[in-house]
Amino acid sequence: MRETLKDHLAAWANAHPAREEVAVAVLAAAEAGRKLAELCALGPLAGDLAAGCGANAGGDTQKELDRRAHELFVAALRHTQVAVLGSEEAETPITMRAGGRLAMALDPLDGSSNIATNAPLGSIFSLLPAHPDLPPERQLLRPGSEQIAAGFMVYGPETALVLTLGAGVDVFTLHRPSGVFLLTRKALRIPNGTAEFAINVSNYRFWEAPVRAYVDDCMAGADGPRRVDFNMRWLASVVAEAYRILFRGGIYLYPGDARPGYREGRLRLVYEAAPLAFLMQEAGGAATDGTHPILSLAPTHLHQRIPLIFGAHDKVARIRAYYAGELAIAERSPLFGRRGLFRGERELAPCR
Repeated sequence: MRETLKDHLAAWANAHPAREEVAVAVLAAAEAGRKLAELCALGPLAGDLAAGCGANAGGDTQKELDRRAHELFVAALRHTQVAVLGSEEAETPITMRAGGRLAMALDPLDGSSNIATNAPLGSIFSLLPAHPDLPPERQLLRPGSEQIAAGFMVYGPETALVLTLGAGVDVFTLHRPSGVFLLTRKALRIPNGTAEFAINVSNYRFWEAPVRAYVDDCMAGADGPRRVDFNMRWLASVVAEAYRILFRGGIYLYPGDARPGYREGRLRLVYEAAPLAFLMQEAGGAATDGTHPILSLAPTHLHQRIPLIFGAHDKVARIRAYYAGELAIAERSPLFGRRGLFRGERELAPCR
């Protein structure tokens, strides 16, 4: 018989009394995710969930389902030890429980551009120890290395909860008839060597040279310096991409680029990049902004944006080598050196 999320957390919490509050908060988040999964499954039967209803704190269009997702999580977490909640859908942190011992960062609904097309959606959360002597926002502006738990839920053909408590990554799948999350994968490890990458290639002309070089090498396939044919993926949901990479390997890239408003990236450090980086690290992978490990970065404000690259350790190490100048930017396929898919003719140094 499969272990339930509740039993898994109870066994983990029994090892130390202070863990109980973390277990309760994770269960509350999972319950909010279960209700959100039901709402997503209804689609247009629940109303126009893709309808715009203003803008969120980061300036992005807020959809009806964004708003409802935020409300579900806030309601579920009210009776936990979460003192402060920082959400993508709230301009400032929400005070939840006086004297609470936890701070939570939350993206209630990732991939909202997918609502109307029945494509994957998700939620991301992160838990840190609260510091009551700090103002609410300051409690969330801490390096990702201080996280004590992180997870995400992906709402697709199945609803899955991917969770780390700081000692590996486990996956729980929602059993819809009972409404219970059951353990389906323990101690997940990201495979190395997978020939897949995920990036929005339509922005190629705006990328910095290291990102172009990495993608050129992948696109050159077996004829290029990587000597292998790659497949490209792009799901417009960072949670869905993370889930695929955890199981199948590869790399995800959302770099900063030259477009107005994109130079610092588009994903949020506190409640997207940091928890995903924690999960990747615990599964044997890595995450970077190109030059720094994500978990080493201290946020300056709640909704700070950042470039994000994560995935298998070997893939992330290679692109970091491009950024550091350890691999020649000109190292790429002759196809792309003479007349590539994305550029006109130009002379490049030969591959090495």
